[in-house]
Amino acid sequence: MAEQADKESKTEEATEKKIRDSLEKGQVPFAKEVSVVGSFLAILVFMIFLAQPGAVELGGFLSMFIERPEAWSLASEHDAVLLYRQVFIEIVKPLVGLMALLIAAGVASSVLQNVPRVVIDRVQPKLSRVSLKEGWGRLFGQKGLAEFAKSLGKLVLAGVVLAFAMRGAQTELLAGMITQPEAFGSVIRDIAIEIVVAITAIMVLIAAIDLLWSRFHWRQDLRMTRQEVKDEMKQAEGDPIMRSRLRSLQRDRARRRMMADVPRATLVIANPTHYAIALRYVREETAAPVVVAKGQDLVALRIREIAEANEIPVFEDVALARSMYSQVSVDSMIPPQFYQAVAELVRVLYTSKAGSGQGRVTS
Repeated sequence: MAEQADKESKTEEATEKKIRDSLEKGQVPFAKEVSVVGSFLAILVFMIFLAQPGAVELGGFLSMFIERPEAWSLASEHDAVLLYRQVFIEIVKPLVGLMALLIAAGVASSVLQNVPRVVIDRVQPKLSRVSLKEGWGRLFGQKGLAEFAKSLGKLVLAGVVLAFAMRGAQTELLAGMITQPEAFGSVIRDIAIEIVVAITAIMVLIAAIDLLWSRFHWRQDLRMTRQEVKDEMKQAEGDPIMRSRLRSLQRDRARRRMMADVPRATLVIANPTHYAIALRYVREETAAPVVVAKGQDLVALRIREIAEANEIPVFEDVALARSMYSQVSVDSMIPPQFYQAVAELVRVLYTSKAGSGQGRVTS
């Protein structure tokens, strides 16, 4: 009941992160019937292109072996081993192609379904894999029953196809019995190919259904509850409280750095209490004054305090300070529209040589 309730609560489609994590863990949709179809196709290719030449070659060797037994010496144990080895090689040679095709079909069926990846977690030993309870659940759970029904359906379909194929092959078999042995071998091969083709066609249909079902079931298993989606979004974007705290720390750090640059300023333009902009202008450094600090209210008052403590002239210009504050950025040169107004203040500064009179200048 708890498992059913948990599944019912998972109403949201899996996010990209959930799908990516599942793939990285090796939890991928896999249709076993696709591998079975690949095996049947490999057998079909072998029967059409490789079986007859291999059978003819093997038949020629065995006929020579039976017709001329005196050509094979068995005088010693060594001769018997050599004979056994040669016979074994001749029998195995036709099967090498079949094994290679089966291996290639198995690899191709897996690669076409999912991109190969190394997942250490899948090969690590786990007690749950040898647990009787877990094994019982896999055998008689929903997936186990589905696999059993699928296997039973395949067996029934294969039996029906085989029965119909054999009924149609009776006439060919009877006709082949009165022909030469070589021709009868071709008859058997043709009948076998027809049977494999019919079974392969049925398996292609089953594999297509299994492929769609496996991917649908995989998506169903990855579904998430609304709370899981919210938690994942919070984890991806960061906790709002932590984000606010980080922004606050960043602002404090930027403000401290800005205040540390105020003593390098050439002049400060201020609204008496609300705004302050500290500018640095050295002809050899930049083409226009650079904003080293700006602030309003308490920050503006702090900029003025630092400026006065370092004997940096403070020009009080309400309109200019208010206008510049909204249009300039720290560590950037002032916009061209302020060149003339600031140039006038710089000219006043350079013409004023009295150090004691530079603490405050009112324009």
